[in-house]
Amino acid sequence: MDPNSAIRELKDLSTQIEAVVLAGADGAPIASTLPDERSTRVARLAADLVTRADGVRSDLGREALAQLQAATPDGSVFVVLDSGRLAVATTGPDPTVGLVFYDLKTLLRQVENGAGKEEAADG
Repeated sequence: MDPNSAIRELKDLSTQIEAVVLAGADGAPIASTLPDERSTRVARLAADLVTRADGVRSDLGREALAQLQAATPDGSVFVVLDSGRLAVATTGPDPTVGLVFYDLKTLLRQVENGAGKEEAADG
């Protein structure tokens, strides 16, 4: 599935996710529900957050980061990493954490599967 279609489907299905950005691991936005300038900022900040959190995990001798959640009383930010991409989502307060992570992982799988089909068709 192409990234924009996958994000539209996610937004149609998930009532908890307010905004979502799909980006490369380097923080370059691929698709988003936010305006371009905001999606670029959110994607880069999320990539930086992942890098810093991964550094802490590495210092503790832990495996690489796969997902993270940062929560405040006003809402949460979720980041999921897979196949050289990251999905970032914001929610309101008290989201169903497991469901948001599941939705973001599904988004990344859909985009990955769509990219594989496009590469096979080109080849």
